[in-house]
Amino acid sequence: MGLPGSFARGAAALVVVAGVAGCAAPVKEQQPVKAVYHLTNGLDEAQRAIGNVRNHLNADPNAQIVVVGNGDGIQFMLEGAKDRNGNPFEVAIQDLKSKGVDFRLCNNTLVARKIDRTKVLSEVTVVPSGVAEAANLQFKWGYAYLRP
Repeated sequence: MGLPGSFARGAAALVVVAGVAGCAAPVKEQQPVKAVYHLTNGLDEAQRAIGNVRNHLNADPNAQIVVVGNGDGIQFMLEGAKDRNGNPFEVAIQDLKSKGVDFRLCNNTLVARKIDRTKVLSEVTVVPSGVAEAANLQFKWGYAYLRP
C-alpha cells in the first residue's frame, strides 16, 4: 500500500529541498564597502563630507573610503584651509588618513588655477584628473559614488 498522493508529493519535496540544501555553495567572505566621496563645491561641502566620512567609519570601520576633489573641491586639501569654525582641515585629514581614508586631488585643477603643488597637504595624493579618478574608482574598482 502506497502513501496518499498529497503526502507522497510533500515527502518527495522535502527530500529535494534537503538534497539542494546539502549542496549549497560555500558562503563568500563579506567584502568591505568601498565608497568614493566626490567633492567639487568648496569648504562648506568639504566640512559636510568630513562629517559624513566620520559617520560612515563609525557605522562601518572596515569601509574603504577615498575622497576625490576637483574644481573648488580641492580647497580643503591645501595648506592653511580652515572650516567655518576656524578648525584647520589638515587635522581632520590627518585623523581620517590614520583610519585608512585616502585623499586625492585633481592636477588639472592645480594647473588651471596656477596653484603650486607645494601648497597641497602631504597626506594628499595628486592624480591627473579628479573626474577620471572618481569614474575609475566607481566603474573599474566597484566603489559606490557619493556626494556629500
